[in-house]
Amino acid sequence: MIHVVHHPDYVTPAPARSTYRWNKNGLIRDLLLDKGDAVAWHRAEATPTAWLEAVHDEDYVAEVLEARVPKDKERRIGFPVSAAVASRAAIVPHGTWLAACLALEHGFAANTAGGSHHALANTGAGFCVFNDLAVAAARLIDERRVARVLIVDCDVHQGDGTAALLAGRPEIATYSIHAEKNFPVRKARSTVDVPLQDKVGDAAYLATLEETLVPLLDAFRPDLILYQAGVDPFDGDRLGRLALTLDGLTRRERLVAGLAIARGVPLASTVGGGYGDDALAIAERHVAAIMTLGQTFAARDAGSQVAALGMR
Repeated sequence: MIHVVHHPDYVTPAPARSTYRWNKNGLIRDLLLDKGDAVAWHRAEATPTAWLEAVHDEDYVAEVLEARVPKDKERRIGFPVSAAVASRAAIVPHGTWLAACLALEHGFAANTAGGSHHALANTGAGFCVFNDLAVAAARLIDERRVARVLIVDCDVHQGDGTAALLAGRPEIATYSIHAEKNFPVRKARSTVDVPLQDKVGDAAYLATLEETLVPLLDAFRPDLILYQAGVDPFDGDRLGRLALTLDGLTRRERLVAGLAIARGVPLASTVGGGYGDDALAIAERHVAAIMTLGQTFAARDAGSQVAALGMR
């Protein structure tokens, strides 16, 4: 069974002048509902303000929660922050935190939103309002649920906000593999950055991912991985510059899950980026990522049960 976090407010009416596909999260929910008993549902809640203020500036948190974000910051975000958008933004970080807690219990869990890796301390950016990855990682450390968190960001865009917000926290490491010439223009410094040239395909991408992630995993030895499973490295993505096939994305999830499983590290995923005119196709790619990750962990559990029976 795959543990999935959702909230009705993840499905928010599109604000005016927005090019973001706001129906994506509803389609992800519906496709997962079609999986029936294979999915166990969990409900996110509003994130406590103190959790948000642990990584974001107090004034910016207030601007968002009160839906009075200045126009210049709304331009950086990419859409107006209405009351509905503010409500959604306040729930998503809790969803990522809850997915992480469920992963610690079950091995894997997914948030059906999140991955807002461009949000900075005093502003959002790039369709991101609050940085759920940074909020969740900081909270998990502060609660002493884990001693070390690794954020693995496979979105096609660099996780600049996550890197900036968590710089100077040795108990949290950040990894980003991304298209070098893509947004943001000014990159931050992650613990490990892996910039790729345009049109890198499956074989080179997967080899580079493994070659660069394995040394960090083995040196840092995290207690938990927060995984930004963006599907925008797909060749047909409107905002991507890489050339992964659908099979390449599936192999990526198996690789990341396999590396975590081999080291006994729980993993919680967020949906991250995926852009284009066909929202259903994008949602299908996100759901494929969640299901592949969950099934890979489930195969581990089945193997463990067989091994235990064989020892009796």
